[in-house]
Amino acid sequence: MSSLLTMKMITNGLGLTREEPQPKTSQSIPRAFAPKPKTMSKAIPTSVSAVRIDKERSNSVQTSEMMMPISSSPKTHFGSGGQHRSGSLGTPSSPKMNFGSLSLSDPQPRVLHPLGSGELKLLLLENISQEAVKSFKDNGFQVDFHSKSLSEDELVAKIGGYHAIGIRSKTKITARVLNAAAKLLVIGCFCIGTNQVDLDGAAKAGIPVFNSPFSNSRSVAELVISEIIALSRQIIDRANEMRQGTWNKVSKGCWEIRGKTLGIIGYGHIGSQLSVLAEAFGMRVLYYDVMNIMPLGSASQVNTLHDLLTNSDFVTLHVPELPETTNMISTSQFQSMKDGSYLINNARGKVVDIPALVVALKTKKLAGCAVDVFPSEPGANGPNTFTNDLNKWASELQSLPNVIMTPHIGGSTEEAQRMIGFEVSSALTRYLTYGSTMGAVNFPEVDLRPIGADQIDFVRVCHAHKNEPGVLRQVNEALSQFNVEKQYSDSKGDVAYLMADISGVNDQDLIDLQDRISKTRSNIITRLLS
Repeated sequence: MSSLLTMKMITNGLGLTREEPQPKTSQSIPRAFAPKPKTMSKAIPTSVSAVRIDKERSNSVQTSEMMMPISSSPKTHFGSGGQHRSGSLGTPSSPKMNFGSLSLSDPQPRVLHPLGSGELKLLLLENISQEAVKSFKDNGFQVDFHSKSLSEDELVAKIGGYHAIGIRSKTKITARVLNAAAKLLVIGCFCIGTNQVDLDGAAKAGIPVFNSPFSNSRSVAELVISEIIALSRQIIDRANEMRQGTWNKVSKGCWEIRGKTLGIIGYGHIGSQLSVLAEAFGMRVLYYDVMNIMPLGSASQVNTLHDLLTNSDFVTLHVPELPETTNMISTSQFQSMKDGSYLINNARGKVVDIPALVVALKTKKLAGCAVDVFPSEPGANGPNTFTNDLNKWASELQSLPNVIMTPHIGGSTEEAQRMIGFEVSSALTRYLTYGSTMGAVNFPEVDLRPIGADQIDFVRVCHAHKNEPGVLRQVNEALSQFNVEKQYSDSKGDVAYLMADISGVNDQDLIDLQDRISKTRSNIITRLLS
């Protein structure tokens, strides 16, 4: 599994080359495990409280930085998923959060509520963690929980009444769904990936998208280790034979993983954790990434994907699904791999050309593979759901020996789902109640210090708008009759986001202020929290 990245061409750079001790070999060892003498060179408000209009694309940029942001966006790479930002949720009257710059001497933060809104409604799909459901309810949100995903037609019919939605990987938030989401303020992806959401469309509608870029990293890394061992010992085939009453005790083609080389494509949260685990088993680790990354332990970065494939006994992918990574492992890449090597894909279903994988297995180029993700996956659990009707090569892959196929369970552990539920529910609650967009994958990241409990006449303005000249002048004119306590604005592409805390505001001022800002030509959505 992985997340967004900025694709760059990796260039040759200075690196260190060291001699590796050569293990004893015999002629009976196949080429897949032949040692290499050297490592490679390293180189939820109602319409009263949230007003939005149609957007147009603009290339103009204008930002205001009257206050330094609490944190900055991390760089992304092949395996990157973003920064770890944690918080804790409390009761509706006093949600407990991590506010970044908030110190022990600061006053207790005041709970904010959208102007004129009733109860905020959340739609949670795909059996999201019950801890997340409880957190939302404890914070006063109305929650509709469903254990399955919804189709596009079902979402279009249902989403219009909700201010937030939480999904995993099966539910698709398309442009058509967004057009039907009249009240939608925020989307939570309770997983690493966000390719199931129209991120640009959501941003232009003023809807930030949050995910959990790291919480299931350990679970996926442990699954890969288990698959490496299972493939090298042909455990799945022997187990299936025993279930059919066949005793087949063999050692031919079964290997220890100690001393073998693991090649990791994408050295982010998952890849780096996997690197440490593999070295603990005595494996030599190479990795390839589009950015130069400091290795953990004794791992070595290689300059090209070809270098990794030709020197690895096991190859595992941990990259996002992007145009640049679609079918990145296909016929030519299989030809570059060692004879008798193994492929593991727990990343995204479209990064491996499955028909080419089938050919590589049938010709014995590969000795086995493990696949946890597929180009098309069933929308629900059940028998007869993964067939040729879904993927035309399904039965052919199922029939091959030493092939491990699992139903996208890389992050499906109790620990991972609990952490994902906590992280994403915290991010959604911070946005809905405080306006913070820190950690959003498609939106400017903006945050302000919390309003203190004793600051009764303070109001927070949250204004998403088109990124074009003259917007801040119009907004500041609207705010000029009040005392602006703090303000920060940032932009990302065609969308900008401003937060401002003002004081000396009465009830009539709130209505007039929201009406004035929401009628500016660049307005996408304006929320007032008080």
